Amino acid sequence: MKRLITFLIVCPLVFLGGFVDSIAGGGGLISLPAYMMTGMPIHFAIGTNKLSSAMGTTVSTLQFARNGYMKLKLSLMTIMAALAGAFLGARIALHISDYYFQIILLVVLPATALYLVFNKQALKNNKFAERLVGKQVLLSLVIALVLGIYDGFYGPGAGTFMLLGLTGIAKLPINLAAGTTKIINLTTNITALLVFLFSGKVFLILGLTAGIFGIAGNYLGAIYFKRGGAKIAKPIILIVLAIFFVKLIFDFIK
Repeated sequence: MKRLITFLIVCPLVFLGGFVDSIAGGGGLISLPAYMMTGMPIHFAIGTNKLSSAMGTTVSTLQFARNGYMKLKLSLMTIMAALAGAFLGARIALHISDYYFQIILLVVLPATALYLVFNKQALKNNKFAERLVGKQVLLSLVIALVLGIYDGFYGPGAGTFMLLGLTGIAKLPINLAAGTTKIINLTTNITALLVFLFSGKVFLILGLTAGIFGIAGNYLGAIYFKRGGAKIAKPIILIVLAIFFVKLIFDFIK
């Protein structure tokens, strides 16, 4: 009975997390707490979540690639920058508490939400450029590196911040920004998953089953993104930011 309850808790929430992640990133803010609610050890919760997330993200990444939302050279360059940043962030995490990141985010999250609410042009750059200027590429690499450090150090919401950074700072079209974010997320997810698998910290049956639900959520999310683009992304990002903010407050109160 306990195993059945675990599946009933995790699978629907992984589906919802996959749907949200495919559109706006931040699906882990929904799926990881689902695993933790079952009472499993934290490292198994993280490792099993990586398995189901990697499965779902693979599907949405393929969908975005099929829709032409990626540029090969830009994707490869930002992947390398993000991986370098994640390695550096993980090294920093060994010496500094994530408490300091949490303090910064308590300011950054409301500021980001206000930016989205009051900036009517946010996430509305829908024209897909055939060629990117050097400044856009350079800024994309910097964003990938910085958020790679954040992902390696702390992590939650990294995909959401990546999408916002690539559209708001690097001025990439939202479709290209979303596609680039997907391929980076997939790479970092698989890298982390391999670490947890080799450490024996993954419940395979639960992760694979939940991964099927994650695939369904990501697939539907990719379809909705294609139909609605920024109109869908903006409200979902606001919801993700609100969930993240509440989670941070809760972590401080505990």
